[in-house]
Amino acid sequence: MKTTGTYRAVKCLWSLLIVICALVQGRGQGMGDLGIIPAPASVDILTDSFGLGPRTRIAYDDPSALPVARMFRDFLSLHYHLDLPLVREKGSGSGSRILFSAAGYADPDTESYRLEVTAGGVRVTGAGPGLFYGLQSLMQLFPLHPAGRLTIPGVKIADHPRYPYRGLMLGESYHFFPVVFVKELLDEMSRYKLNTLHWHLTDDNGWRIEIKRYPRLTEIGAWRKETQIGHDGNAFDSKCYGGYYTQDEIRDIVRYAAERHITIVPEIEMPGHCMAALASYPWLGCTGGPYEVATAWGVYKDIYCPSDSTFEFIEHVLTEVMSLFPSYYIHIGGDEVPKDTWKQSTFCQSLMKKQGLKTEDELQSYFIRRIESFVRSRGREIIGWDEILEGGLAPHATVESWRGTDGGIAAARQGHDVIMAPTDYVYFDYLQGKGDEEPIAIGGFNPLEKVYSFDPTPAALTPSQQKHVLGVEACIWTEFMGTARKVEYMVFPRLLALSEVGWSLPGRKDYQRFLTSRLPAHLAKLDTSDILYRVPEVIGLADTTLHGPQFTFSLTPSVAGGKIYYTLDGYDPDESTLPYDGPLTVRVPEGQKRTVKARVFSPSGKRSPVTTTQIENP
Repeated sequence: MKTTGTYRAVKCLWSLLIVICALVQGRGQGMGDLGIIPAPASVDILTDSFGLGPRTRIAYDDPSALPVARMFRDFLSLHYHLDLPLVREKGSGSGSRILFSAAGYADPDTESYRLEVTAGGVRVTGAGPGLFYGLQSLMQLFPLHPAGRLTIPGVKIADHPRYPYRGLMLGESYHFFPVVFVKELLDEMSRYKLNTLHWHLTDDNGWRIEIKRYPRLTEIGAWRKETQIGHDGNAFDSKCYGGYYTQDEIRDIVRYAAERHITIVPEIEMPGHCMAALASYPWLGCTGGPYEVATAWGVYKDIYCPSDSTFEFIEHVLTEVMSLFPSYYIHIGGDEVPKDTWKQSTFCQSLMKKQGLKTEDELQSYFIRRIESFVRSRGREIIGWDEILEGGLAPHATVESWRGTDGGIAAARQGHDVIMAPTDYVYFDYLQGKGDEEPIAIGGFNPLEKVYSFDPTPAALTPSQQKHVLGVEACIWTEFMGTARKVEYMVFPRLLALSEVGWSLPGRKDYQRFLTSRLPAHLAKLDTSDILYRVPEVIGLADTTLHGPQFTFSLTPSVAGGKIYYTLDGYDPDESTLPYDGPLTVRVPEGQKRTVKARVFSPSGKRSPVTTTQIENP
């Protein structure tokens, strides 16, 4: 996060004091959270705690709870080398027990759960995904480095999500990633209670899904002759690039996601962003080509021709797609569709006249409506980007609003469901910090704090219209993410902020508490993994200018267990400079200036960007 404005150390310390008071008083209803991300709906902190020992057992009361109980057993074995017995028990039990209970749970919200930790035992209650989410919160209570007996704090949690749709979009046309990486991303999504992976599998720059009826889609469409370098649309690397997922690999990933209560929504882009398909089967276009898989990023004027043969092709493709993905929704794209070729096409103009269509926008609507009719005939529904509003919205379409929230507002007012994904708040291909200090990105500026600040429900909608807002989705467009490590860096820790946007109730959200009381411990755990993440700036210092003779700074590392190094001579801090070990007082003689620079070093050695405060004493 790049902070702005005046020095905020007092506010940070006050947030910490609130948490400490809640722990001391014992009953932190509505205040404490014990570091859980996303913040639960209701937390009541108790004075006692539960200690695990060799006589502790893991129990479940219904066969549906067994998979979650097994996950917890594996968690204890992997991270704490504690192998506890797993047993089925009905009703109340005595002794040291951690119970996963699904029997008789009747909350209509299947994602809700209850978690109770007392000195006598632990009880996680829920059904289906709710029980799984209760497990995620329970695991977050465990310390990273326990001292002595493994103990977790006493608490009563009643939790449920704000929105039913909490998503992440992974765009793989630009760059293709291995199966193991997709699974790792699913692991982290489930850890933070995201429940939808929107998988963008086709576009101009590559076709990433095997379609057996049309093998040229992967023989030709999955490969491009070279790739654009940086932002220069005239610079290329001269290397063939590509890849695709076999249908067996997709089935495996879909199964893996389902075990973590994540639905994968596939996207097959149409009627634009289809150069990979046109290169494979030129008869799909209006001009007949020649076409090639796109090598540069951007929007291409060649699009699908709305002919019967094209619709037959798309229907066959979608039939295979729907056989692989059991999701209720199928995303059909619909964004950034130039109409040039349609305007110049004799066939298209004749079709418009036959159908009584006045504009090419209405022809696009005709295209989308025809696809919607086919998808609905198979028991599914479509999602499209907000451009599908142009020319008239298909009767049952859900709109994903990316060009701000206006498209979502317009759709909700028409009675359509909406997913909010505005570029300014939830595009993870945007910069996280200063452009000259960050890896190359598509542009824009979307720091952690801005992600966290997003409210997917516009105040401009009436209460009945607001019910059409299904939730939020962050988008990972990968033009400038050529490696899985780069994707990780762009996603983390912004994914954690996104989780609270989608799950936590507005009254439970507070950025300063998130930044100072919850995030550092989670980043410390992430720091022990192989995931590359961006270390947030030091807490308690800002990129700003202060005026006065003396200032005292109380700094906190953004990663628990990390160290802070600082300088007063303008040099960028490293391990050879001054270590921060307590409040730092900086005095500036009259008429002089002083530059304070500080950065965080995580336990594994990762570095935050440098934060610079200029002090001037006029």
